[in-house]
Amino acid sequence: MRTPQFESFVSEARLYPELWRVLLGLLLIGFMSLSGTALLLAVASMVIAAQLGPMGILPFLYGLVQPDRPVEVVLLLGTFGGMFLGVIVAAGTLHFRTPRSLFGPFGAWARGFGVALGVIGAVYGVMCGLLFMFDAPVPNLDFGAWLRWMPVAIALLFVQIAAEELVFRGYLQQQLAARFKARWIWFWGPAVIFAGLHWAPEAGGNLPLVLLSALTFGAIAADLTEKTGTLGAAMGLHFGHNFMGLFVVAMADTLTGLALFVSPEPIGAMGAQSLSMGGGILLLVAIWWVTRRILMR
Repeated sequence: MRTPQFESFVSEARLYPELWRVLLGLLLIGFMSLSGTALLLAVASMVIAAQLGPMGILPFLYGLVQPDRPVEVVLLLGTFGGMFLGVIVAAGTLHFRTPRSLFGPFGAWARGFGVALGVIGAVYGVMCGLLFMFDAPVPNLDFGAWLRWMPVAIALLFVQIAAEELVFRGYLQQQLAARFKARWIWFWGPAVIFAGLHWAPEAGGNLPLVLLSALTFGAIAADLTEKTGTLGAAMGLHFGHNFMGLFVVAMADTLTGLALFVSPEPIGAMGAQSLSMGGGILLLVAIWWVTRRILMR
């Protein structure tokens, strides 16, 4: 049964719940996301051409496939700006919804964000300590350089996680819940799509674990959104999770450009890496349980 908080969260979505509006909204979000990405890459290419000449553009763009420099990670995070604006425009123009309706009441949002970020930060902090004691990761980015990049990187990380949560929990989950009673549609539908978009061929035999991790996170975020009636907790967990995986210890052969450390084994390595990823999924569930208990008091 849906919580009263979630029913209130969905109230504006019920005004114009037609599926054609949702489909058109997703197309608009996709268009603005791609347009924003193309514009950002075009500007970056012009800057590179001015500094290194036209021959420097292709190597720069190729580096974005496996970003191992800070500027590349920052640029990729910046590409989520189009998605962020797209979902707000889609909700406003097609459903006549306010941006506030996507986030939920600010007070409850702030509490959920703070609690979730505090829980995941504490748990990941302890796990980092244990990791360095038993299987220390490989040093990557100089700490001074890391600190200099953090102000812009943290701001863009917030844009990235906000864009994804706005689309999957603040728009799609709400609009589907306004149209359908079946839980498997409005709860699991966005979570499955979210997981599918994390398809990573470079994971090799670990790809099922990558997809299961994304599906687990999508379900956890959907549950916390339903229970609290805001995106706060989902965004807090998302921010803490991505901060750890992008800026503290990144998996080798992924987005390593802004990470202080990288894992000893690449993402596709079977064995120890597979065990680590499986443990990470269980850890996510534990973090969700603690966060949920605190927020439901």
